[in-house]
Amino acid sequence: MGIVAGLESSAEYTRIIVCDADSGAVVRHGHADHPAERDDPQSWLMSLGKAASSGQFADVEAIGVAAQQQGLIALDSGGNPVRPALLGNDRRIQPAAADLVDALGGRQAWAEAVGTVPEAGHPVSKLRWLARAEPQAAAAVAEVLQPHDWLVWQLMARPSRRTTDRGEASGTGYWSAALESYRPDLVELALGHQVALPEVIGPAEPAGRTPEGLLISAGTGETMAAAFGLGLEAGDAVISLGASGSVCAVHHEALNDPTGTITSYADATGMHMPAVRTLNATRVLRGAAEMLGTDVKGLSDLAQRSTPGAYGLVLLPYLEGELTPNLPHTAGSLHGLRRESMKPEHLARAAVEGMLCGLADALDVLRGRGVQVRRLFLLGPAANLPAVQAAAPALFGTQVVVPMPADYTAIGAARQAAWALKGGAQPPRWPAAECEVFEPGESFDAGQAVRQQYVTVREETYPGAFGG
Repeated sequence: MGIVAGLESSAEYTRIIVCDADSGAVVRHGHADHPAERDDPQSWLMSLGKAASSGQFADVEAIGVAAQQQGLIALDSGGNPVRPALLGNDRRIQPAAADLVDALGGRQAWAEAVGTVPEAGHPVSKLRWLARAEPQAAAAVAEVLQPHDWLVWQLMARPSRRTTDRGEASGTGYWSAALESYRPDLVELALGHQVALPEVIGPAEPAGRTPEGLLISAGTGETMAAAFGLGLEAGDAVISLGASGSVCAVHHEALNDPTGTITSYADATGMHMPAVRTLNATRVLRGAAEMLGTDVKGLSDLAQRSTPGAYGLVLLPYLEGELTPNLPHTAGSLHGLRRESMKPEHLARAAVEGMLCGLADALDVLRGRGVQVRRLFLLGPAANLPAVQAAAPALFGTQVVVPMPADYTAIGAARQAAWALKGGAQPPRWPAAECEVFEPGESFDAGQAVRQQYVTVREETYPGAFGG
């Protein structure tokens, strides 16, 4: 028996989960919000200290760290930040990302180089922005880390060795999940000169120890840690219902996609997590709810008063343009209006079905590349809406599971710490996440008819949107 801790440092807070290394049972926990200056890495340490102030690390033998992804901490030759951290959601970076895409010769060139096309979130784009917007700071950069890398380094009292893991490295834009190696030339393309990059270590390999002797595991990004905490394996896919959406799956190999629609991430176990994004998910539900004078729960209630197919209404949910399919300058559109379909419940149903069918398009991109999906995890507050749970299995054509609320990111970090502590080729077998399970059942045929109706309208409106 041993005791391990998982540390989640998000954009807003630090959460600590302490677990039994053998059983995964939660022993204790801690929580603290970050101070106001959330782009100051020192504030993350202050938050960690507060979250652990009640003895959360007592008897702990190993710690795993998961943190907000795609932030950039640029350090000078003395290991000090040259400026506040550039966080993952910094929208100022988008022009620099577009500039980088052109600089290498387009989307296909990037997809072939590292399995991803630069977007605002990627550290490689942040380096480009830094070189253009703050050239004096850029010239002083000697090495770069991401938030989880930096926290691990700090916990170990800033040793000469800096580390990261495959999952975090795969989101940089200068590490290839297919080749398992850095592309330093892309760092130089973005920043104008070479910098030191952290060593990428294996999923069960320790990063080192704290001065007190606590083992520190490799750590990883929030998404990879949450997948590990949920116990995802090959054949599992995840749809995250934020304002925008994402679909990812556990797969045995990296997927090179010349169009850049698929981003080739690595996971925290040695496998891969190809991902496809959409710009429109729960914003579709919120927009429809506002139009109908209700909230998303009211929208769900209305939708359940309709029937599959919404009396012929089809909503193409491209309210913010769209990434998948690549229609950046389009808008949402409602099709099939007839007098009998012009009722609130049918519009509500069309919004739910349109959102889910847009995500099914993204899932089909992965399926089209040989990704097997035996069950589909649905995450986010909208996953708990009855109308979503009722429609999703038949539209996606597979079993849908909705996990019970839990601190899966911190649990995944703790499970990684247990793996580093105990060693072995496979991670410790902890209990699977508690989930509600929804099957297509008798509604499968009706759901697939709705899906086909959506595809027909999409192809009539945007012929060849998926290259067909």
